[in-house]
Amino acid sequence: MTPPDDVAHRLAALPIGTSTGTAHNKRYVATRSLFNNGRSTKLVAEELGGKDYISLNFYDLTAGPGLFPCEMPADKVIAFLRSYVPDDEQATEGAT
Repeated sequence: MTPPDDVAHRLAALPIGTSTGTAHNKRYVATRSLFNNGRSTKLVAEELGGKDYISLNFYDLTAGPGLFPCEMPADKVIAFLRSYVPDDEQATEGAT
């Protein structure tokens, strides 16, 4: 699917590798991986102490960006991307 305009920016702003953070008042561990010289991104997030799971692939295609959730509604992964704040970003926001 073609994602909303803010999705690519929000995904790119997440740390590469593993981070912990908060989305929708829940704690998550998330891993963002890059492939194909940065043109493909995979994000997997698991709720700490809970059952929620997020998984998506994002492709920077010649025809435009493509968002491909893994066996879940696109609205769920978009809502997660709009809400997730890594811990290191929360610390920076609190310092300003």
